[in-house]
Amino acid sequence: MNAPLPRQVGRGPARSWHRMPEGPELQLASHFVNKACKGLVFGGCVEKSPVSRNPEVPFESSAYYISASARGKELRLTLSPLPGAQPPQEPLALIFHFGMSGSFQLVPSNALPPHAHLRFYTAPPGPRLVLCFVDIRRFGHWDIGGKWQPGRGPCVLLEYQQFRENVLQNLADKVFDRPICEALLDQRFFNGIGNYLRAEILYRLKIPPFEKARTVLEALKQHRLSPELTLSQKIRAKLQNPDLLELCHSVPKEVVQLGGKGYGQKSGEEDFAAFRAWLQCYCMAGMSSLRDRHGRTIWFQGDPGPLAPRGGMSHKKKSKGSQQSSKDRREDPPPPNKAPSRSRRARRGLPEQTAAQQPEGTSLQQDPKVLPVTEKGKRKGRWANSGCCRPQKIKTDTPSLEPQGTSAS
Repeated sequence: MNAPLPRQVGRGPARSWHRMPEGPELQLASHFVNKACKGLVFGGCVEKSPVSRNPEVPFESSAYYISASARGKELRLTLSPLPGAQPPQEPLALIFHFGMSGSFQLVPSNALPPHAHLRFYTAPPGPRLVLCFVDIRRFGHWDIGGKWQPGRGPCVLLEYQQFRENVLQNLADKVFDRPICEALLDQRFFNGIGNYLRAEILYRLKIPPFEKARTVLEALKQHRLSPELTLSQKIRAKLQNPDLLELCHSVPKEVVQLGGKGYGQKSGEEDFAAFRAWLQCYCMAGMSSLRDRHGRTIWFQGDPGPLAPRGGMSHKKKSKGSQQSSKDRREDPPPPNKAPSRSRRARRGLPEQTAAQQPEGTSLQQDPKVLPVTEKGKRKGRWANSGCCRPQKIKTDTPSLEPQGTSAS
């Protein structure tokens, strides 16, 4: 039984979308843990892999339950001892940050997956199962105590009104001097928004990603629906014309409602196909991309906006049909020169080929402003007198080592 976040796109190891799990994926992970562990009794010590740098979990009980909840980009796992369990133990909570590849899986004890860095074993009798925190890239971590990270803002999914107020009341913060695509990743204000969500939200509203964040958000403070509208009319108006903060709530909610295991699944799985069909902008053919100030790629369509990085090259993702294979992208080799070279002519005793006898298109075009150089000048001219090294002769039949073109990442 797998958790919401395996990350492989194709068959085979490590060919995956290594994207940081975002708010919807943490919600789906908590749903998975609660569903998979319902009715299961766990027992014994919590086991940590020796390679993990995360702290040991000081918990041991003969019988306990496991439950989970999520907020933004954090997941809380609670271990609750059953009445009469030994030794007597208070409930213990852990806060998990999934990093770039964290997930939970429930597996048989004799089939532990690689990179299972924290393991919770079920108690006998019955087949022994293990709830594992799996993290291939080891950027994920856990903290003991169960307190949400204090610097994070309200959750965009579960605390919408507090989230909206927190943003609009703090527009003087310097983060809103930055492009809106960068501000959307600041978890003090947009707890749960990540790379694919920001692209989808901005694309739906046709907001250039490098528009100043304060310019975009200040307009929402003045936006008020007419008091003459009925409640149903106000709801309809919001659904038909949502603003950016409303989409920060509704777009992640759409991903959660897709169900399944979230994004980053193996190609061909039904739930990943549903997520891929849901995407409109992120990594989609025909969309452009740029790297923001932090090196994260933002996908968009149209004008990037006035704060786009200087000298940044916008790449457009090609459709599968238009992408050439590596063989097709190689430069066609020049047609072979059937005329023998000068050295071969000398060996064969053939006469030198004159300019009139040269094949069409092979003569060197000389700039009319440059005076012709005599044979003497070639030997003793400016290259010899200037102290410069004579340039090396480049063979015309040697293929270029530089790539002829790369597709957008």
